[in-house]
Amino acid sequence: MHVKQISIFMENRAGRLEEITSVLAKENINIRAISLADTSDFGILRLIVNKPVDAVEILRKEGFTIRENEVIACVIEDRPGGLHSMLELFAKSELSIEYMYGFFERHTDKAVMIIRVNDPARAIKILLDGGVELLRGEQVYSL
Repeated sequence: MHVKQISIFMENRAGRLEEITSVLAKENINIRAISLADTSDFGILRLIVNKPVDAVEILRKEGFTIRENEVIACVIEDRPGGLHSMLELFAKSELSIEYMYGFFERHTDKAVMIIRVNDPARAIKILLDGGVELLRGEQVYSL
């Protein structure tokens, strides 16, 4: 039920994001989900890609500072209240989300939320008990 996420630490300067995507494009690695957070000095680029093992190897070889994380991918209805229904499960269980970002599945009425929590096993149980569909890494990489 875990999905591999790559976090890339990058300085805030023009062209840095393009350098990263260029490396991935040359190796035919497709970005499935992306989130970028920044401060005045650096940013954290979080990616889910179709070939995470290859991406990590290539980006490290190119000198990028990387951390690999395991995140949870859950399917929600793409409608008003769809996200709220899932978040309500966490609130009732008093489980905090460290960060979250989402993307839409092609040709469906579903969205996929990527969630990072400090207790993944507990979060997975809460979601499954609440009837939320979770995706395995292989499913997300091939979307």
